[in-house]
Amino acid sequence: MLAIDRVRMAFTDRHGGVSADPYGSRNLGGAVGDDPAAVAENRARTARGFGLDPAQVVFMRQVHSPDVAYVTEPFGDDPPALDAVCTDRPGLGLAVLVADCAPVLLADPATGLVGAAHSGRAGTAAGVVPALVAEMRARGAAGLVALIGPLACGSCYEVPAALREEVAGALPEAWSTTRQGTPALDLRAAIAAQLAKAGVTDVRHDDRCTIETAGLYSYRREQRTGRFAGYVWLTPAT
Repeated sequence: MLAIDRVRMAFTDRHGGVSADPYGSRNLGGAVGDDPAAVAENRARTARGFGLDPAQVVFMRQVHSPDVAYVTEPFGDDPPALDAVCTDRPGLGLAVLVADCAPVLLADPATGLVGAAHSGRAGTAAGVVPALVAEMRARGAAGLVALIGPLACGSCYEVPAALREEVAGALPEAWSTTRQGTPALDLRAAIAAQLAKAGVTDVRHDDRCTIETAGLYSYRREQRTGRFAGYVWLTPAT
């Protein structure tokens, strides 16, 4: 866990939950075929482990969009389709679910604004992280800190050559090649470049590759699998 003043940022792994294989065991994704009761228990355990009220965690219906929402409470059982959220409410956790895409967490510790984005290939190309930065800046954030979490790395994320050309045409930093010499995308480098262009200079990394790390879920590696999550929240003032 990363702690900066009242800000907390953390990433889960696949251990310590109640889901059966192939979702074993801390699957937090609610729409991947797992038992909903198991997912609910995993989410509750995770929230309590972070010192959060399980009823005060915001989950999105992620659709690989650039859409952002400011939130003051969870969406409930029917979240809207969007891929980034931000808040200034202490004790309200923001969660982003992933299994190869990038979980990107943002915070301005001085103003007490926090945000979370789901930035996969399509969302990165659409600019979801810059959109979140812009929304938080519009609400008064200045000295932003970013944490890019585990994702499929540029040495593993193989794509067709035409797709690499398309994405790298707009985001040159995304151009990559696998260890086998085939076309690939480096989303971490692309997101870092987007943050730099947006003026975010404090960018930190959990640079694990989901495909290479057995303790994390990876759709590319397993296909039928669960989701881990990035969480960001603001602790109450003392």
